[in-house]
Amino acid sequence: MSLREPSALWFAAYTHSCQEKRVAQHFSTRNIDFFLPVHRTISHWKNGLRVPIERPLFAGYIFVKICRESKTRILEVPGVHSIVGAGREPIPLPYEEMEALRRGVGLLNVEPHPFVKAGEKVVIRKGPLEGMTGIVLRHKNNVRVILSIDLIMKSISVEVATEDLEIAAQDCSTYEYVLP
Repeated sequence: MSLREPSALWFAAYTHSCQEKRVAQHFSTRNIDFFLPVHRTISHWKNGLRVPIERPLFAGYIFVKICRESKTRILEVPGVHSIVGAGREPIPLPYEEMEALRRGVGLLNVEPHPFVKAGEKVVIRKGPLEGMTGIVLRHKNNVRVILSIDLIMKSISVEVATEDLEIAAQDCSTYEYVLP
């Protein structure tokens, strides 16, 4: 994770099925700056064993920080299918959001969540994910915020203290999701 380029931007690389960790190893070997957020879960085996494992937070994607001109270096890596974009032109992800995600994902209780559009939009005002905008999801007594990366249509949910949230600019459709 060390390729430092002056005009480097964050892009989402789409990987072949279950190849995220392998691609990350290739990026590391090639000194390509990447980010593969993971979450811990317990796998239940048929013989009754419960094994803790790390799974990619955004299944099928790994994030790379490169210059647009370096896209062929990424596409040559085994396990990389494509770079997310419009046609053949890669579209960069919001730089500040990716940096906030990088800083905060390891410090909080995060888990994958289905991508949603509806819900009350909030801005996180304190903590490692400060500045990120998400959608409120109430889960029992805790408040979780769904953070989405629209370009790849993937989301995660993170537990956030209510006092660390501020309501974002409202749109016409505001809903609160309540899970049992």
